[in-house]
Amino acid sequence: MNGNFGGGNRQGGWSQGGPGNKQGGNFGQGGNKPFGQKPGGPGGPGPIRNQQRNNRGPNQDGKPLQREEHMLANKLKDLVGPILDLHPIDQTEMKFNGRSRLYIGNLTNDVTEDEILNLFTPFGEAAELFLNKEKNFGFIKMDYRVNAERAKRELDGKMRNGKTLRVRFAPHNSAIRIKNLPPFVSNELLYRAFEIFGKIERAYVRVDERGKTLGEGVVEYARKPSALAAIRNCSERCFFLTSSLRPVIVESYEEPDELDGYPEKNLPKKHPEFQKAREMGPRFSELGSFEHEYGTRWKQLHELHRQKEEALKKELAAEEEKLEAQMEYAKYEHETELLREQLRQREQDRERQKRSWEMAERAADERREQERAQLLRQEEELSQRMRNQDDELRRRQQENTLFVQAQRLNSLLDRQEQGMFDQQQPMDGGFRDQFDMPRGGFDDQNRGWDGPRQMDDYPNKRRRF
Repeated sequence: MNGNFGGGNRQGGWSQGGPGNKQGGNFGQGGNKPFGQKPGGPGGPGPIRNQQRNNRGPNQDGKPLQREEHMLANKLKDLVGPILDLHPIDQTEMKFNGRSRLYIGNLTNDVTEDEILNLFTPFGEAAELFLNKEKNFGFIKMDYRVNAERAKRELDGKMRNGKTLRVRFAPHNSAIRIKNLPPFVSNELLYRAFEIFGKIERAYVRVDERGKTLGEGVVEYARKPSALAAIRNCSERCFFLTSSLRPVIVESYEEPDELDGYPEKNLPKKHPEFQKAREMGPRFSELGSFEHEYGTRWKQLHELHRQKEEALKKELAAEEEKLEAQMEYAKYEHETELLREQLRQREQDRERQKRSWEMAERAADERREQERAQLLRQEEELSQRMRNQDDELRRRQQENTLFVQAQRLNSLLDRQEQGMFDQQQPMDGGFRDQFDMPRGGFDDQNRGWDGPRQMDDYPNKRRRF
């Protein structure tokens, strides 16, 4: 649960106070109401209900989730591998960042905002002040971390109206912890990968004393919704940073204030057990004494705890190695199956192409056969026409020959008739005048008539034929 408090709206309620709780304030630049609460509404159930409603909202309506997924996919296009060399990122400290926010406890209900600002102004520029006079605590944000450390160091334990002020660093409410990081993830890659969810103030990979990565990192966002979006998306889906199939595990992170430890001034000296515990000071036990016996048992218990912890670490390491081996084998099998599928796809494509070629070849053969048959039909028709023309020509020649023979026969008959008429006696009446007309004969050598032929003896010819 977090409060989002602006400078203009200083009304707000917090469910609990104190440096030890895991609550913090997210202070905006304007007059915003508390995050997850109604203005001036103290109590725990309100923020929880609002958080549940905020978590249910995108799931009930698929359009915001689709828009968010589309936006994240567009941003991830710039990070498509290979990523072999990333430029250094500028992580200079931002003004009024989440790491410079201070918790002020043990106040009185007569405190004013001007009084708190006058206390912190000598150490730097202060802003985004929030006071809860009902529970006597507040939050303020300094301009830079170094000024916040100086203000904490000077004002923590200072007396005010008979009470000791308690000034601590407030947890960063927009920070997340990333676990299960692959071995080759750097600060730059972590920054670039999680920048898709929103503006980042700081991102780093945690290392041991030898500079070797510990497999986890921290990302501090400028706004709380960005951190919530990162947690939601990485929890619902698997988010990989490299080619390794180890998805990152994202959870909220609240860095403890361990700079000052537990000073004497913070001890509850009025507690009834305090006097009893401080009756004796540091000492060594004597062998065989009661203190030595129970001290030895405590040491044995811690040794057993250490052994079990190491055994558990070894077992977890063996499980990780086993999972890595299974992952590599499964990855090999998956790639092999993909290659087989590609090979099957290529064979199917080749078979389809072969069938298409065979169909094209058969179609070409059919076209050639059709063209050959059509050519044969055309040749047959042409030869038939030529035979018909030859038959017609022979028939006409025969007709001409018969006509010529008929003409010759007619000429012979005409000569014979001419000779017969010449031998006959003249007839009485007009018959003689009819047949004594001058007539010409047919000349066989000159192929023509030798004289005028003015009339044709058609009736006689018809009788002859």
